[in-house]
Amino acid sequence: MRGLQILIDGFAISSLYGLGAVGFTLMFGVCGVLNLAHGGIMLVAALLGWWVAADHGAGPYGGAVVGILAGLIASFITYFVVVRPIQRSRAIPRAEEEIFLLTGTLLWGVMIQVGMDYLFSNNPVTMQPLAPGIVDIFGVRTPNNEVLIAVACWGAIGLLSLLVNKTQIGKQLLAASINPRGLTLLGFELSRIYLIVWTIYGLLTGLAGVLLASFFGISSDNAGNLTASAFTIVILGGLGSVPGSLIAAYVVGYAETLTAYLINPTLRPIPALLILVLVLYIRPRGLLGRR
Repeated sequence: MRGLQILIDGFAISSLYGLGAVGFTLMFGVCGVLNLAHGGIMLVAALLGWWVAADHGAGPYGGAVVGILAGLIASFITYFVVVRPIQRSRAIPRAEEEIFLLTGTLLWGVMIQVGMDYLFSNNPVTMQPLAPGIVDIFGVRTPNNEVLIAVACWGAIGLLSLLVNKTQIGKQLLAASINPRGLTLLGFELSRIYLIVWTIYGLLTGLAGVLLASFFGISSDNAGNLTASAFTIVILGGLGSVPGSLIAAYVVGYAETLTAYLINPTLRPIPALLILVLVLYIRPRGLLGRR
């Protein structure tokens, strides 16, 4: 029975990790940005969603909407205040732009964490379940909220897949990830495409933060761990590979779930870090990465 419980819980957790990592991967694949403020943006969405739901009577769904919008706004601020000025700066050599982006987003993520700590303290909080009640799955009593989270995650990932593969905007995103210079020669503005990517990223990350607050709970101390987990997943899956990130999310998710159930819940973050070290030694380009 415990094995089935691990399978069910691990699936929900891995789905949530996959949702968070997909936006992270899309960002790097199209824009070439490894956003180390990722955990901070999830934190903003989770805490503001919880705050509106708990202290202002908006309920879990009202809080979820506010949280997703907060994630989107935090994404835009990250782009317009941190990333875009670095990309447009004439004082930064192109060869050094990536390290400045890493440093800038890392420091911005720390600022977000400190700000959220100041506003809400570092006490863990949990958003009211989006779906109350219990369902029996092959003899395992599972919260309806856990089932809803897995469905919501894969629903969002499915919508992203349809957008990328079936729409004109999606074709532009794919083209930008393959040959951005060629796309500009055809008359498309990369700044517009990048803004679309940051919009998608903000919505996905905001949703992931809200669902995380409803599932595990959240505190300002979690920002670093959230970024580390997402970074591990995209490295394991292969930078820029969405399918690789989804596979890696389940590897990391189940590794953490097994650790929590069989060893100690406080050691849950350790497997992600160990996997990251092994991947860097054995297969630096990841499972499905091209570079």
